[in-house]
Order: sequence, then C-alpha cells, then structure tokens
Amino acid sequence: MSPVVPGLRGSISGVAAAAVVAGSAVAADLAQPSYKTQKVDGLRIFYRQAGPADAPVILLLHGFPTSSHMYRDLIPRLAGRYQVIAPDYPGYGFSDAPSPATFTYTFDHLAEVMDRFVQAVGAQRYVLYAQDFGGPVGFRLAAKHPERVAGLVVQNAVAHEEGLAPSMDAARPYWAKRTPETEAPMRALLTLDTTRFQYLHGARDPSRISPDAWTHAQALLDRPGNADIQLAILQDYGSNLKRYPEWQAYFRAHQPPTLVAWGKNDPFFTVEGAEAYARDMPSTETHILDTGHFALEEEAPRIAELMLDFLDRRVFANGQR
Repeated sequence: MSPVVPGLRGSISGVAAAAVVAGSAVAADLAQPSYKTQKVDGLRIFYRQAGPADAPVILLLHGFPTSSHMYRDLIPRLAGRYQVIAPDYPGYGFSDAPSPATFTYTFDHLAEVMDRFVQAVGAQRYVLYAQDFGGPVGFRLAAKHPERVAGLVVQNAVAHEEGLAPSMDAARPYWAKRTPETEAPMRALLTLDTTRFQYLHGARDPSRISPDAWTHAQALLDRPGNADIQLAILQDYGSNLKRYPEWQAYFRAHQPPTLVAWGKNDPFFTVEGAEAYARDMPSTETHILDTGHFALEEEAPRIAELMLDFLDRRVFANGQR
C-alpha cells in the first residue's frame, strides 16, 4: 500500500480544482466569438468565429433582413465543442455593401462569394446551418461541393414549392418583372413595422423576444443605399424556385445527415416545407417548434440541444470529421 503523505491529498485536490477552473475558463473563452473580416474578391466579409481551431466546423448562414447577429445566442452554446463560423453576405451586417451598380446582387453571386469565403478561412468541410436566405445560398454551395458538407441543419429555409406560404404570392409578380407597381409590396418589407412583425409573429411568448434583434436589423436596412441592395436581391428570389429540382436531386443523391428545426408559426414558410426534406432524405430528423420565423430568438437553447445531440449521433460519431 502506498503511504499517505500528510497534507498531500489536499494539495492534489487544490491543484485538480484549479485545473478544472482553468479548463472551464479556457472553454468559456473559446465559446465567446471573435469578430473578424476576410477579404474576398476585394470585399471585406465580416464574420463571427468561436470555438477550438481544430474542431469540426459549423457554418451558419443567415436570413433576411438580418445578419450573423441572428446567431449571437446559438454560437456560445455550440462553440464549446465545435468551431463556429458565421459570415455576413455582401450588403448585410458589417460586410461591405457595394452599390448594385458595381456588384450584382443575385443568389448565385452571393453563393459564389460565400464559396470563396469558406475556402479563404480554411473551412474544408462543415456542417451547414441554413435559415431563410441561408437556404438558397447554402444549398447552392452544397450542390456544387457535396464533398464539403458533413451535414445539414435546416431552420425555416425552403427547397420545395409547398414550403412557400400563400403570403409569398405577393412577391411573384416582382420576381417575374420589376415595375413600380410590383416593387411596392417589396418596399413594405423594408419598414420597421414589417421587420418587427417578422420577429414577433408566431412567437410563443413575444415578451421574450429581445427588441435588440429587430432594432439591429432595421438600423442596417436604413443605411443610405441599402434599400436598393435589398430590392435587387428580393427581385432575384424567384431564381431559387428554378433551383429546387437541383437541390432535391442533391439531397436524394448524397443523403447528408439532416436535422430540421422549424418554427411552425412562420408566416412565410410552411410546416409542409419542413416535412418535405424527409421525402428526399428519409433519415431526416424533424422537430416542429412552437415559435415563429426567427426561431432562435425564442428557442436557441432547445435548438442547440437538438444540434449537439444530432451531431454526436449522426455526424461526428466515433470521432468522424
């Protein structure tokens, strides 16, 4: 039997406790994002990055009319175990916003910039989280480079016609032809009332939705010249519908592990759109949540819990990368 040295046990316990505290501090520090920019095609692309540099990557692609700001509550919940990267598209958030006279604001072009961005920051393979506009940007990336996509997390982003709610019909004339008459309903999407509506409609408890969210989004929408950017990309939204068959073919051919976490009270995208992913990818795990379009505002803890479990079981089991 090894001798017990007086006072040593307490010293070891103290060292162990200090190590745990130090380790916790390091983990907490890694979970807090850094705020960076990356030059892509002469543009400064802003992004939030957190987590261990050698961990698997989760790429968070944002929706309209927001930016990577929408992921502020999710990032720390994932970054203890994963490297999380959340960029702003050109014209959004804190990325450069060139005039439509000098930059073509189409979903094809945004996807091209994001393609070069992920290469520039060294994200060779990643789990793709797509919300709203993040769907058409991200699914273009996935279909072009299926080998890079370790899995999908889809949150209120559509790739099937039945996912478009009747409220989207008002945009169809604008997609077909831009005129002052067809543009008028789109301009209404850029107002404070509509931005607030997008965040509050369908929330289980609107009092839990921080006004920081819509105030931040609206401040960026109200920048001089930004309305022209938004109107250009909104006009191109119709191009996404033509790509649905291509994305569905990608889903069927490659069967990426997929988690759908969906706010069921979304005024723009339907629950039928959430359920349609399982038609192409039968192993899809679908969770319908009692909240709205920006589900993370109310359900970040729940969605993070679902993601961490899903990633452990379906994507990175047995140390896979």
